[in-house]
Amino acid sequence: MKLMSKQDSIYNAKLAEQAGLYEDMAKFMKEAVLSGEELTSEERSLFNLACKNLISTKHIPWRVISATEQKEKAKNSKFSPLLRTYRTVIENEVENISNDVNELIDKYLLPKANTVEDDVFYLKMKGDYYRNFAEHVPGDRGKCARKKGQEAYERATEVAESLPTTHPTRLALALNYSVFFYEILNLPEQACKLAKVAFDSALENLDQLEDEEYKEATLYMQLLRDNLTLWTTDIQDDTNKEV
Repeated sequence: MKLMSKQDSIYNAKLAEQAGLYEDMAKFMKEAVLSGEELTSEERSLFNLACKNLISTKHIPWRVISATEQKEKAKNSKFSPLLRTYRTVIENEVENISNDVNELIDKYLLPKANTVEDDVFYLKMKGDYYRNFAEHVPGDRGKCARKKGQEAYERATEVAESLPTTHPTRLALALNYSVFFYEILNLPEQACKLAKVAFDSALENLDQLEDEEYKEATLYMQLLRDNLTLWTTDIQDDTNKEV
């Protein structure tokens, strides 16, 4: 079957997004990647959005079914095995999406990345989708995803050192990597340290930015600060409980 041109795939992906057809959006963006042409910055973001929307369609059902399974299990209900099977189906779908995204990045996108920003963006994406995988899939598969996610985030962080501390892609990486530390690795102190360093480093250079750059940088900085406030409070509460 002949693939569409990249231009046609991008057009259809945007149309599918407007219609809320996220599986179709992801399919069209996959075809755009498979065209072999380099993605522009806008197309790169559209690819990420398509994958994120597709994962989101699995996230809420997984939470609902998992919570229901726990309630039924506590009652020793005959429906527990049925719910477990249903949950496993969703987990396998999340795994397939994550693997598909990371394969596209490794085979088609990273090899064509021509800038540091491209490298950081795609490595961050790898970390993000391994994080989604680890959040939903238990056992050895989840453990493997955590390891690969950390490796991707760590590599992205190393490459991002050559970007300005106020660069949106560098700040977005710090935001998501710190969430990974907090929510997936259960290392709140490291999460806070990473978020604080990123926030403070960017704050020192804010006065060098133009208006649009300033708005974008401060958006991520606000999210970093919000998380820091929440996480610091949680750590203090846990400390008080231990005392």
